[in-house]
Order: sequence, then structure tokens, then C-alpha cells
Amino acid sequence: MSRELSSVAAVQFDTEVKHAYQTMSATLAGTTTERKGVVGNEYKFRKMGKGIAKKRTAPSADAIPMNVDHSLIPCTLEDWDAPEYTDIFNAKDVNFDEVKELGGTIAGALGRRDDQLKIDAMDAGTYSATPTQGTSGGLVGVDVGGTATNLSVAKLRRAKKFLDDNEVPDEGRHIAVTPSGLESMLGETQVTSADYNSVKALVNGDVNTFLGFKFHRIGIREEGGLTIDGNNVRDCYAWHESAIGYANGIDITTKVDWSTDKDSWKSTGYLKAGAVIRDIDGIVKIQCDEDNDATA
Repeated sequence: MSRELSSVAAVQFDTEVKHAYQTMSATLAGTTTERKGVVGNEYKFRKMGKGIAKKRTAPSADAIPMNVDHSLIPCTLEDWDAPEYTDIFNAKDVNFDEVKELGGTIAGALGRRDDQLKIDAMDAGTYSATPTQGTSGGLVGVDVGGTATNLSVAKLRRAKKFLDDNEVPDEGRHIAVTPSGLESMLGETQVTSADYNSVKALVNGDVNTFLGFKFHRIGIREEGGLTIDGNNVRDCYAWHESAIGYANGIDITTKVDWSTDKDSWKSTGYLKAGAVIRDIDGIVKIQCDEDNDATA
């Protein structure tokens, strides 16, 4: 067996990984403000404060600047890889079937890690039922809409109110939920009835948009997923895409080498990326008790 991987197989492998990553793996892709091609281990997102229009005092009067605050928010990029070996006795070559299988596996690993960077960034925020602008995001407690409830329309309404209070744009709002929270939502008439909702949730067995939020389902993941505590209370998040910054120094990059010590092909995917909160006013934490559904 040749130790030189053919160029066509290498190109096919790289293409397969990128295709799988873009189409099925990164659940939260496109839900944040993205900066790609970053050089170095840190990127600083710029945050611009609000301006207040001032009354003109007289014709031709000197313009009085608003003195809008500017700040820089550092985002640290981390290095990740997803390697796998193909033993010489398990494959005569890194053929296209193996490429496809490894491509999906590596893309899935990198995609879930990409999601986790954004979830971890939101986890690091401060949240309160009585939030202070610029300091804390909104907190929809586990007892909103009933004692110790799972995800519900009442909780979504409260999350929407927090964002509306901060005049967060309607376009670009997202929410990350677990299958348990989604099951709870599908138990509510307001979600599944065409009288309330144009989305055919009952037919499709899913929710894609509701109350202006685009839904993203996060399953049970070894990377951590959405945080859950010892009382089975899950932290879900609603946010606007401008509230989180995502910086990427190395986009999906693949490499295939012959490993002499293992007599195997080593296929690896690389990712250098990070995420940070840009504006806490655009994020809401929603606590959901997964021991109960919305109708309990």
C-alpha cells in the first residue's frame, strides 16, 4: 500500500468535511455576529453605546456631539482538533466511502464544539429577573407560568418582554432549547393550533419559529450542551444575533497524513475560534424544569 494519499482523495475528504459541517453539524451557525480570518489568539469586538438626539438651540448653533461611548470586548480564540485513524488492515486506501464516514464524524465533532463555544459564552453572563441595562440580561425563572415548569409560552412571553424593553430588533432573535423543552412546548394549544400559530408544529412535530424566535434544538451532548443543575433545571437561552460575537482564526481545515508508528492514515479536522458576549441586554436566560412539562 502506498503511503502517499492521492490528491483527489485529499480534496474529496476536505470537501466532505466542510459540506457536512455546513449542512448538519453546527446548530448555532449564523446566529451570532461573526468575524472570520482573525490573526492571532484574540479579537476585540467593538461595542458602541446609545446616542441621544439633542434639541437645536438656535439657527447655525454649534453642533453638540452625543459623545457616544465606545468599548472593546476581547474574544479569546481556542485551538481544537478532531483526529481519527484509519488502520492499514481496515482499508486498502482512504477510499471515498471512508472519506464520507470520517467527514461526517469530524464535521459533527467540530460543529458541536463550535456550538459549545457560544453556549459557554452565554453561560458566563449575569442574569436577573430585574435586569440592569448594560450589566445583566433578563432571567426567566423556573416558576414563571407555574411552579417548576418546563419551557412554556408564558416563559417565551417573558423573554420577549425583556428583549422588547431593551428595544432589541425583532429580526435576528434566536432561542436554544432541548428536546425536553420542545416536547413541553408542543403540549400547548397556542403552539400547535392554527388558530394561534401559522407554523404547522403539530404536523411537523417541531417548532421552527414562535413569538419572533427562531428555534434551535440542542440535544444531550458530551461537550456539555445547555447547562443543567442537580435539580434537573436546564438553562436555555434567547438572544439577538448581535449580542454574541464569534471570532474564527482557522475555519474548518483538514489534513491527512500517514502515521508510521501506527501504520494508519491520520485524518484530522482543525478549528480555531472563540465567542464572547457583546451586549448582555440582548440575551435572556430561561430556566426550565425538565421533570415537568408545560401542562403539568
